[in-house]
Amino acid sequence: MRQSLALVLLLLALPAVAQIYKYTDANGNTAFSSQPPDGTKVETVDLPPLNSVGDAAPAPPTSAPSQSQTPPQPASATYETLRLTDLPNDEALRANNGSFIAGVMIQPRLQPGHLLQLLVDGKPYGQPTNVPRVQVTELDRGEHSLSVQVVQGAQIIQQSETINLTVQRAHVGKR
Repeated sequence: MRQSLALVLLLLALPAVAQIYKYTDANGNTAFSSQPPDGTKVETVDLPPLNSVGDAAPAPPTSAPSQSQTPPQPASATYETLRLTDLPNDEALRANNGSFIAGVMIQPRLQPGHLLQLLVDGKPYGQPTNVPRVQVTELDRGEHSLSVQVVQGAQIIQQSETINLTVQRAHVGKR
């Protein structure tokens, strides 16, 4: 049993040490192969060692960053302006199908790595985005609270004030 296992492991290891051959095919194109073609002038190719992953953590870079690189912004950076626009506050919004677009005013511009997450009734709505216009679809009629957050991954950077509104939808009742 052990001899069979050793033989199988040896056969599996052979392709790892196979030689690579470089040659010119009949059309004049350079080609590479693990098997030398018959009747063709062949060169052997020496490959650099393969990359490997060790158990040790990678060493931090020793070179100082150049002055042309901008330092990363701290995660606690705040925005001067962050609010929802194009929505009535404490008023009714007529949206017969429950769909509307909410704008986001943000100053300064959204930083790299930051995304906007809409909150409807305190819960995340849709996927985080870097676009300052958020589509809301098929929201039930009634009272709702909306706000927007700036997020970086799972971390909340900043949140806007909450806007309360009532969604009015057409209701077709049976007689």
